[in-house]
Amino acid sequence: MSTPPPTTEPQTAASDLPSQRPPHGPDIAKVRAAVRGGVLAYFVDQYDIYLPIVVVAPAVIYFQAADLSASTTALLSSLVFASTLVGRPLGAVIFGHFADTVGRKRTTLVAVGGFGVTTLLIACLPGHETIGTWSIGLLIALRFVDGIFLGGEYTTAVPLAMEWSPRHKRGLFASIITATSPAAYAVIAAVTLLMLQLLNSDGLHSSYVQWGWRVPFLIGALLAAVLFRYYLKQVHEPPAEMISDRHKLPFARLLGRYPKALGQVFILMTGTWLATNMQTAVTPAQLKDHLHLSSEQVTLTMLVINAAAALSFPVYGVLSQRIGRRRFYMGYGLAVLVVGSGAYTVLMASNGGLGAALGWGVLMGVSTIGTFGPIAAYLTERFPTSVRSTGYGVGYSLALIAPAFYQFYLEQLGGFMPAHFAPALLIALAGVLISVGGFLGPETKDVDMADDTTIPALS
Repeated sequence: MSTPPPTTEPQTAASDLPSQRPPHGPDIAKVRAAVRGGVLAYFVDQYDIYLPIVVVAPAVIYFQAADLSASTTALLSSLVFASTLVGRPLGAVIFGHFADTVGRKRTTLVAVGGFGVTTLLIACLPGHETIGTWSIGLLIALRFVDGIFLGGEYTTAVPLAMEWSPRHKRGLFASIITATSPAAYAVIAAVTLLMLQLLNSDGLHSSYVQWGWRVPFLIGALLAAVLFRYYLKQVHEPPAEMISDRHKLPFARLLGRYPKALGQVFILMTGTWLATNMQTAVTPAQLKDHLHLSSEQVTLTMLVINAAAALSFPVYGVLSQRIGRRRFYMGYGLAVLVVGSGAYTVLMASNGGLGAALGWGVLMGVSTIGTFGPIAAYLTERFPTSVRSTGYGVGYSLALIAPAFYQFYLEQLGGFMPAHFAPALLIALAGVLISVGGFLGPETKDVDMADDTTIPALS
């Protein structure tokens, strides 16, 4: 084996991964099953994540007192979303540990079962009229628990899919998996739009507010059951020789041996999540409050934006496979800084109705969340076998925390600039973080994940 480059830290040797060579024989079926499982798992995960933003928004009065101020209502609504995001790093640590020590498949099954049950419980919650402030409190608490299980699910399922993927297709397969994130948002928006068309949503006792919002949550619980069965019947653990280099305390090893790698990923992912929250969580509210679009128009706009973003992800994944992950992230961060923040600014200044929202919104969408295109490949390539699930999950999730409190940052920025333009500043900051994060990291697209000596994890 050739001597690793000077920037490469010596790693503990791991057994050879057949997945890094063109699969032959029965392995082809296992590759396909693992990738399909990753696609389905990520879709279900992202569907569940965005439920409160899209589905609960038209029915927020069900969980809160009617006499609350607009700012308090916005704060509580953001906490529902933030509680899920805060729970995910904890889930990544817990489930990443078992994925790296016990096995990817078994850990995935536990995580999927957990968030399926939690989502079902949320669908059964009584409202403020029945139990008072306990209603919003239970919603926030259950979303926190949901976040723990969701953080565990992608921490195990995505590395498993990438470990089975051949090296030259990791960028494409990763982008197909992560494209399900905006696709899931679009599906939720479509379901919600249909519900709003069929059901009355005006007032506390309207059909949508009382029970219509529950339907997408029930669908989420059903999707979790389908995912559980698929993993149980179809997906295989990587062979023992693929992941023979185990460690009793992968999280401690991650912090002790790879702090710079984790720090670099943290910078990149902080920018990624900050940009994502501005697009998925803040934009719908601004479309309604500032541009005065109806609930149906807002839902339609977000559906189109995220459908376009989903179509762009495979392009970004293939591009990163050709030019390299490092160059891709450095360049895309600049696109977020200039194009993403610029498109959002023009959108807020346009007051052009639904047409302007769709046009500028699509440009903003493909220029803010495309970081996710090759992210599944990049983060699994970034860490060696012994800490791969833990490194992927913690790196992906830990950066969620600071961006999760976006509402507080926006309120502070609103003190010296128009509130509807404040998100553009955070999008620009996100672009800087993405470019810096990409610059600080090594190139990973050609690493052999079977061989720890080729994993460029910095000390």
